[in-house]
Amino acid sequence: MNESEMMLAVEAALNSDWHGAHKIAQAFSSNTANWLHAVLHKIEGDEFNSRYWYEKTQGKHYEDFVDTHAELLAIQFSLPD
Repeated sequence: MNESEMMLAVEAALNSDWHGAHKIAQAFSSNTANWLHAVLHKIEGDEFNSRYWYEKTQGKHYEDFVDTHAELLAIQFSLPD
């Protein structure tokens, strides 16, 4: 996974560019990419698909965050500088 691309994806999501963020997230299969993918589907309102992607994160859950903005910030914070 290219960390700089993941950072771009998170920034796109934080700027309401769902499609741009989704395009990047779906190109990777790391836990972080899967977490971002899950959040994007949560934002979209597709709970079933979101839960599917959370299952691929090895530890994150749909219910962990109520606020998707805060969750995107948590993803951003988890990425190396």
